[in-house]
Formats: sequence, C-alpha cells, structure tokens
Amino acid sequence: MTAVERRKRAFLDGLEARLCETLQAAGRAELSAAGAAAEMQAEARRREDAKEAALQARLASGHRGRRERALEELEVLRGFARKALRPFARGEAVALGALVDVAVEGPAGVEERSLFLLPVGAGEELHGPDGDGFVSVATPASPVGRALLGARVGDTVEVVVGGSDSEWTVVDLC
Repeated sequence: MTAVERRKRAFLDGLEARLCETLQAAGRAELSAAGAAAEMQAEARRREDAKEAALQARLASGHRGRRERALEELEVLRGFARKALRPFARGEAVALGALVDVAVEGPAGVEERSLFLLPVGAGEELHGPDGDGFVSVATPASPVGRALLGARVGDTVEVVVGGSDSEWTVVDLC
C-alpha cells in the first residue's frame, strides 16, 4: 500500500468512526424518546400529557430516521472503502476518491484547503494520520463536489454556497 493509499485509508477510517458514533447516538436517543413516549401515553390523564407523549413519539421517529441514514451512509462508505484507493496522477480529472488541494479566493484573500471527494460525509473534517493535517469531505451532491468533479490541476471553478460564489483553483491532486 502506498503512502497516499495509507493516508486515504486513515481518513476513511476516521469517517467510518464518526458514522458509527452517529449511529449509536441516534439509536440511544431513539430508544430514550420512544420509552418516554410509551411511558407518557400509559400515564396520559390530561390533554397536555398526550401532547407531550406525541412530541416524544415524533422525536423517536426523527432519531430513527437519523439512525437509518447513518446506517445507509456507513454501508455506502464501507462498500467504497473495499475498492482500491488508488492515487491520482496530477494530469487526471478530479473524481470520487481523490484528495484535492485547492486555493480559494475570498474576501480575506487566498486560502488553501484540502478536500477528499467521497460518496458520503459532506462537510465532515477528518484528521490525518500522525497529525498529518485535516481534510474536509466533499460529495458529488455537494456544491463543492459538483464544481470540482472533472476539474484538473490548474483549473479554476466557481463554487456557489449559500448564495455566495467564490473561485476555487485545483492546486494538487493525489
């Protein structure tokens, strides 16, 4: 395994750990809210108690949805991680699995960022192995991922997030 593949694997392991934490936390919250709802429904004597029981049931449903999404994302990530995490050559186009360094022009000047284009985990910041900095996860569905897909080192793309646009230049790719 190359150094780039080891680095990518470490980032993937970090994202998998975060998704597992989300899955566990959502499961605990779902059970807690469902238990509270069941208890309140059993004891409901007044209209306010029934309203509170319904609220707890909705909370349980929301936590169940969060848990199910985390489980789906975890399965997608594990399937992706089983594939070879090949290094990208500088002349290749940005694609899923690429580590991309970009220069972002904003109101405060140019800022450099490192991104990992993955199928899930948009917006997560992952720390590298042995203190090797951090990367932000972008997905093909995110504005950043959509803009960068297909770009090559030296290309500048326009990224629109929250109504603000900025120029992102691909500096490196691996």
